[in-house]
Amino acid sequence: MKTISSRDNPLYKELKHLAGSSQARKKAGQTLLDGVHLCQSYLQLRGAPRHCVVAEAALANPEVADIVARCELAHAHVTAMPDALYNALSQVEHGIGLMFLIDTPALDVPAALTVSAVLLDNLQDPGNVGSILRSAAAAGITQVFCSAGTAFCWSPKVLRAAMGAHFVVHIYEGVDLAALIQASKIAVLATSGYATCRLYDVDLRQPVAWLLGHEGQGVADDLMALSTRQVVIPHAGQIESLNVAACAAVCFFEQLRQNQG
Repeated sequence: MKTISSRDNPLYKELKHLAGSSQARKKAGQTLLDGVHLCQSYLQLRGAPRHCVVAEAALANPEVADIVARCELAHAHVTAMPDALYNALSQVEHGIGLMFLIDTPALDVPAALTVSAVLLDNLQDPGNVGSILRSAAAAGITQVFCSAGTAFCWSPKVLRAAMGAHFVVHIYEGVDLAALIQASKIAVLATSGYATCRLYDVDLRQPVAWLLGHEGQGVADDLMALSTRQVVIPHAGQIESLNVAACAAVCFFEQLRQNQG
């Protein structure tokens, strides 16, 4: 284990840049996992990180000490630093003091949709994107395709909201959704509050792609026109519509229910 004690250390400067800039994360193809849960999930599902960073006070925590030991056993780089330096990197309030530097996957977009998937059209709230990733993973959906206007999936807020879903779902970003839909081998179902077809009347016992749109404007008109069918989630009361993340969860788990019935 190495120790950093200066803000002028080259590694620290690199970490600070990545922590504060989405553009830097995209350019480097790297991101930071902040907190014990994310780091544990990554170790379990993906293996050792590029670098393990720990606050000195956190080394007394048994969970942190175990993760650090596992990283060292896997020959990953481990660096400790004073709490003040670590806290300047972290975006988690009252966190435990553990962070992984990892490479973000760069995946080739499949030629066609053949298994159940999620298509995100211009979703801009990181919390919504993370929640949708988490629900998709829980429902057994393993492919998520994001348009260029969708929030960057490997940002700290999306990572925290997804709670480890990134490590079991294949995420494709900057995707031309129109081309993907046109080449799809499976039905593409777009959610819309104006649709007449109820979700619960659709046969979901085969792979489908769920098309979800912007929080305010919904799915873009051109993509809606390309979809196989538009579906609505019926609801009682005077609320106009569900939050897009809640809508996604209802759709995913109705599909799961039908396939487990």
